[in-house]
Amino acid sequence: MHPLQCVLQVPRSLGWGPLASVSWLSLRMCRVHSSLSSTMYPSPERQEDGAQKDFSSRLATGPTFQHFLKSASAPQEKLSTEVEDPPPYLTMDELLGRQRKVYLETYGCQMNVNDTEIAWSILQKSGYLRTSNLQEADVILLVTCSIREKAEQTIWNRLHQLKALKTRRPRSRVPLRIGILGCMAERLKEEILNREKMVDILAGPDAYRDLPRLLAVAESGQQAANVLLSLDETYADVMPVQTSASATSAFVSIMRGCDNMCSYCIVPFTRGRERSRPIASILEEVKKLSEQVLQLIHERENICKQIHLPAQSGSSRVLEAMRRGYSREAYVELVHHVRESIPGVSLSSDFIAGFCGETEEDHIQTVSLLREVQYNMGFLFAYSMRQKTRAYHRLKDDVPKEVKLRRLEELITVFREEATKANQTSVGCTQLVLVEGLSKRSATDLCGRNDGNLKVIFPDAEMEDVNNPGLRVRAQPGDYVLVKITSASSQTLRGHVLCRTTLRDSSAYC
Repeated sequence: MHPLQCVLQVPRSLGWGPLASVSWLSLRMCRVHSSLSSTMYPSPERQEDGAQKDFSSRLATGPTFQHFLKSASAPQEKLSTEVEDPPPYLTMDELLGRQRKVYLETYGCQMNVNDTEIAWSILQKSGYLRTSNLQEADVILLVTCSIREKAEQTIWNRLHQLKALKTRRPRSRVPLRIGILGCMAERLKEEILNREKMVDILAGPDAYRDLPRLLAVAESGQQAANVLLSLDETYADVMPVQTSASATSAFVSIMRGCDNMCSYCIVPFTRGRERSRPIASILEEVKKLSEQVLQLIHERENICKQIHLPAQSGSSRVLEAMRRGYSREAYVELVHHVRESIPGVSLSSDFIAGFCGETEEDHIQTVSLLREVQYNMGFLFAYSMRQKTRAYHRLKDDVPKEVKLRRLEELITVFREEATKANQTSVGCTQLVLVEGLSKRSATDLCGRNDGNLKVIFPDAEMEDVNNPGLRVRAQPGDYVLVKITSASSQTLRGHVLCRTTLRDSSAYC
C-alpha cells in the first residue's frame, strides 16, 4: 500500500482523541514527505550533477499522472457513525447514557433548532432518555446563540438560575450536569468554563458526535470541552429527531457555516466555513419527514409562497460597508423578479439600524426601501458590534445608542404601516390555512398559516367537512381549513372559518 493511503486511513483507527490524531498525522505526513522528497527532488549535490541528466529522464523517475489517478480512485471505505473503540480512559459502558434524562433548551435561529434535533438523535442512540421536566433532568443542555449580545446575556441569566437548581440537588440523586452547546460554546469557551464553575461540558456546533464522551468525562467530576470547528462536518448521516411531535412543519438543513464574511456578522467564526450536505442525504431526510408532501410537490405547485430576502439596509454605501455583495438597485431588481415569477408572493426581510458609519441619509434610504417593497414580515434590530468580525477590527461603532434606538423605532413604525397595507389586500378573500393549534392570546381562537406563511387567527368553532357532507367538526392541528379574511394588521390576519378541506379540494374554493 502506498504510504499516503496509509495516512488517509489513520483517523478511522484512532477513533477518539482528536488532538492526538492530528499530531500523529502531522508526524506521519512529515515522514511520507521526507521519503518522497528524497526521490522526487534532487539534493544540492545532485543539482550540481544535473547536467548529466536531461529534463526528460528526471521526469521519468518521478510519479506519473496515472500514479495520482490510482491513488485518487482507490475505493474509499464508508465512514461509520458508530463508536468502534472507546478512548483508553473510558469503557464502552461509561459512554452509554444508562437512561439518564436529558433536558434540551434551544435559543436562537432555526439552525439551532436543527442542531437540537441532531444532538438529541446522537444522545438517544447512546441510551439517554428525553424529558420535558426540568426538575427530573440529570443533564441540562442549552443550545445557544451568539448572533447578538442580548442572546448571550439571556444564556448567562439562565445559567444563574440553573446554578441554584444544581446546588439544591439532593445527594441521593446523581449529580446534575449542565452543558452549553452551539455558537456561544465556541465563542466564549474559556469564560464559560471558568465563570463560577457551573458548566460541566462545552460542545461547539461541529462537536455533537462527541457528546457521549464529553458527558462520560463530566460524570467523573471533570469539565469537558470540544469546540473544534470542522471543514467537512455536516451531520449528513445523522437523521434529526423532530423535537415536537405535534409540529405541522419542519426545517431541513442543507448546509452549515458561512463564507460570506459580512462585516457585522460573527457566524463564520462560530460555525466555521461553508459546506453543503450531499443531495442524497437531504432527499433522504425530506422523504422521512413526509412522503406525502414530496408526492404533492412532485405533482403540483403547492409550495408555500413565501420568500425571505434579507436586505439589512436600503443604502448601497452601507451595504458595501457590510460586504453584502449587492447594491440597493440590484436588490430591488431581485424583488421585482420574484414578484413577477410568483404572483402574490409574501416577502420577509432583516434590517439593521445604526450600522457603523450609517448617516441620516443612509437611514432615510432604508426607510424608503421599506415603503417601496412593502414587506409582509420583518425582523428589525439595532446594531451591536460582535468581536472577531471584520467590523470589529476595521470599522468604528460610531452611531450613538440613542440614535440607533430612534432609527430602529422609525423602521419598525414604517414596516408596520406598510405591512398592514400589504396584508389588508387579503381582506374579503378566502384563504387556505394550515391549522397549527390554539392562539397564544385567546383560548377560544385557533391559529394557522396561510400560503404566504402569514399568521391567521379565527374562532375555534364547528364547521362543515367538505369530504363528509352534513358532518360538523372542529379543526385540529394539521388540518386544512378555508377562512374568510375579515381584518388585517401588520402581523396577523383575522377571519371566520368556512369549512375543513384538503389540499386537493381547496383549489375549487380559493
